Amino acid sequence: MAALFGARVRRLRTAAGLTQAELGARTHVVSTRITQIERASGAKPTLELARALDAALGADDLLVELWPYVYREAFPDWSRKFMEYAERAVAIHEYAAHVVPGLLQTRDYARAVLSVGLTLSGDEQLEERLAVRMTRQERLASPDRPDLWVVLDEAVLRRPIGGCGVMQAQLELLLYVAADHDVTVQVLPFDQGEHDAMGGSLTVLTLPDGSEVAYTEGAHYGQLIEDPAEVKRFTVTYDRLRANALPPLMSLDMIRSAMEGYNRGARVPSRSERRRVAQEQLQQSGGRQLRGGGRRVPGRRPRP
Repeated sequence: MAALFGARVRRLRTAAGLTQAELGARTHVVSTRITQIERASGAKPTLELARALDAALGADDLLVELWPYVYREAFPDWSRKFMEYAERAVAIHEYAAHVVPGLLQTRDYARAVLSVGLTLSGDEQLEERLAVRMTRQERLASPDRPDLWVVLDEAVLRRPIGGCGVMQAQLELLLYVAADHDVTVQVLPFDQGEHDAMGGSLTVLTLPDGSEVAYTEGAHYGQLIEDPAEVKRFTVTYDRLRANALPPLMSLDMIRSAMEGYNRGARVPSRSERRRVAQEQLQQSGGRQLRGGGRRVPGRRPRP
């Protein structure tokens, strides 16, 4: 797909009578970047660059429409077909066992999640996957946005991915989107015990024709289920999960409580930082210092 995108750019550029340097100047990139795109080498184009190329070449959104297919190549095979279905789904029901679903992630949280994993080959691929994830979220603001129902395992709230500050912002976003009539968020607390979807996440998609597909995913694998009988089994599993989860209002209270905990954690200095500040304050107030266990030891008086 990257090669097809590059070939289209080259054909449109040639038809417009532009050199690579001239096209680069119009899209605010160096000519070697245009060369990389046309040869399908180096980093894949960003969505912003695809839009700029479209405008500069008068492509009538051809390149923008092709761009998502280029970026899907940055993902493992098992997730590409699921992404295609998700883009058309009119309803998305998701149980998240470990992390906030991609459609509701902040950029910093998504970066922290995507930066780990056996299928990641380097920083360049990380940026590609991050760009795709952020672009997929645009559909939630579009007129054809799907109904989204998310059940979060309590572990999602308790695992400090990216640190306290990142988690605080992420949970704040969850509270914000949960106020949307098209988004429902529930929390499945630990005290509910074992359930049928332990060990991985589950998504059930409803397509425009009323049919459904299911998708299960673990740390390094995923499986798309299209057989109607099998999908029915997973829809029953999902219905049980949301029946056992806290009601939406109680779920928001738990999210808010977790967010406040991260807020406190982000403001509390570490033990070594507290010790350093105390040491400086004591020295400034009269030459006292801290020794083991925080015991104050009077400083020696200067000899006359």
